[in-house]
Order: sequence, then C-alpha cells, then structure tokens
Amino acid sequence: MNSYRTVDKPVEPVAVLTLRTVKPGCEERFEAELHDFIACSLHTEGQLGVHVLRPEPGSGPREYGIVRRFSSTEYRDRFYCSSLFSQWELTVAPLTEGGPKRQELSGLETWFTLPGQRSMIPPPRWKMALVTVVGVWPTSMLVSWLLKPLTGNLLLPLQALCVAVGIVILLTWAIMPLLVRALNPWLQRRS
Repeated sequence: MNSYRTVDKPVEPVAVLTLRTVKPGCEERFEAELHDFIACSLHTEGQLGVHVLRPEPGSGPREYGIVRRFSSTEYRDRFYCSSLFSQWELTVAPLTEGGPKRQELSGLETWFTLPGQRSMIPPPRWKMALVTVVGVWPTSMLVSWLLKPLTGNLLLPLQALCVAVGIVILLTWAIMPLLVRALNPWLQRRS
C-alpha cells in the first residue's frame, strides 16, 4: 500500500474588474439594477465581496468599474456562467453602451491606481512589470545597504526578512506612488 499523499495547491482569491459604460440618462436605473444584482449575487457560493467604482458626477465619462472578488477561479467561472449573471447581462444591455470589458486583477494593479482616482483601468502588464523593476531594483540595493549595520549580526533568514519588510514599506508608501504619478501618462497610454 502506498503512503504517498498529494499536496493540494493552495487556492488563492481572484479579483475581476468589469467596466460598463452607461448610456446618458440611464444612470439612475442602472444604479438601481446594480444594487439589486449585487444584493442577490453576494449570497452565491465563493463570493468575497464587490466594490463599485462610480464615475465622478459631472465628469463626463459614465464608466462604472465593478470589482468582484471570488475565493477561487472555480467560483469565478461558475458565477460568470450562472443564470443569475446571464439575467443581469440581459437586464443592463439596454442601459449600457457596448459590452462589458473584463480583466482579472493581480496584486500589482493596486500599485497602479493613483490616490483620488475613481476608476481603475490597469495599464498593460508589461508596463506594470517594467515600472515595478525600476522601483524594486534601486530600493532593494538601498534598503540592504542601510540595514546592513543594523542586521549584520542576525541570522541570514532574519536579515532577509528585515530587508523584505523595508522594501515593501518603501515601495508601498513612497516609491511606487511616486513612480506611478510621474509615469502615469505613459502607463495609461494605450497602443
């Protein structure tokens, strides 16, 4: 008899951004339908929450961003194939322009949203990766150099932990916001 065990791959949550452009004059009805749909859909299995990014009143664009989180890709796929979702699509089709634009979000997208922005359209992944390297490379060298006198006597895993914490703190609250603000026109330009 075999005593081998298979190790299940950990299931990670999934976030999906859906962009919908509402027809002029249909905003109020769209909002009501969206409210009802979210109330019904939050009770489906695997849902972790929904966040709605509304357009700024009077700003011109009528684009809504709907970020929906699922506990796994399996629940995401089930949701988008469900009759509940199909009915929602039929209900809002006359209220919206064109079809929905849907994109799965990774952890990187959160660095590429400027504070105060109401809508999040992530740049292409290759641009996010390039800007992240530009931020991580000098930050990792700087943090390692600054912490060396303080962590030099610690065990290597603890040194690495201190450096990792320093890099994440600097990237999250200083480096990436500065880079994204400075490079935003290039990041948002579509080819």
